[in-house]
Amino acid sequence: MSKKLTELTVLIKGGGEVASGIAHRLFRAHFKVCLTETPNPQAVSRGVSFSEAVYDGEKEVEGIVAKLVKSASEIPTVWENNRIPIIVDPETAIKDILHPSILVDAIMAKRNTGTRLTDADLVIGLGPGFQAGRDAHLVVETNNSERLGEVIFAGEAEKNTGIPIAIDGLTSERVLHSSSDGLFVTKREIGERVAAGEVIASVGRQELKAPIGGVVRALLRNGIQVKEGTKLAEIDQVASKEICYSIRARVRAIAGGVLEAILIWFNA
Repeated sequence: MSKKLTELTVLIKGGGEVASGIAHRLFRAHFKVCLTETPNPQAVSRGVSFSEAVYDGEKEVEGIVAKLVKSASEIPTVWENNRIPIIVDPETAIKDILHPSILVDAIMAKRNTGTRLTDADLVIGLGPGFQAGRDAHLVVETNNSERLGEVIFAGEAEKNTGIPIAIDGLTSERVLHSSSDGLFVTKREIGERVAAGEVIASVGRQELKAPIGGVVRALLRNGIQVKEGTKLAEIDQVASKEICYSIRARVRAIAGGVLEAILIWFNA
């Protein structure tokens, strides 16, 4: 190979929690990483999601900064300034300009929304909806099981259980979802402490109350139009404020699987 492995360009579809954790891991390993996002990201774990740069221009996660760019011509300068470029590009048209060696579909849509084997020399799909050899060259397991982070060479990832990560024995009890379509409104902040039963937000006329007392670990951005079933908030009864801005162990495991997949593919 004429280039060093870490000089290869990695295009990551998505800017949410998982995509950001992968971007963070690969950028620290000196890969040239670029993220794509939608015009109105709906990340809930905003403390660790680079997608916030779409709204604020920049977003820092554990010492790494992502910077919003408007065009491909800005990307090399962002890399030179030791930052991760993120561009609003829901169709991932930037791939025809960057010609990435590696494309990671980290949208976490639980289905393939358009990724193809021909998108890059190595295409990696995350979780349900991807079959190795059909939708992507390799697939990385994202389910909260013993296989979390495993690189899959043939077949598919495990089906989505819909059950949140257990924290202190609690799963669905600590997560809030919308029961209707409407405008999400909140005056709360990530890291704020709330009591059980306390109103933390609303969707239309529906008041949303904290199911348990604790720290608001994740919270959708105020003023977002949501659909029924959208994840809106997450309460952690034991966490400190600092944990809201730390990459989760699950995400680190997935990011490790992606890095392993890259090394396996290019070092074969």
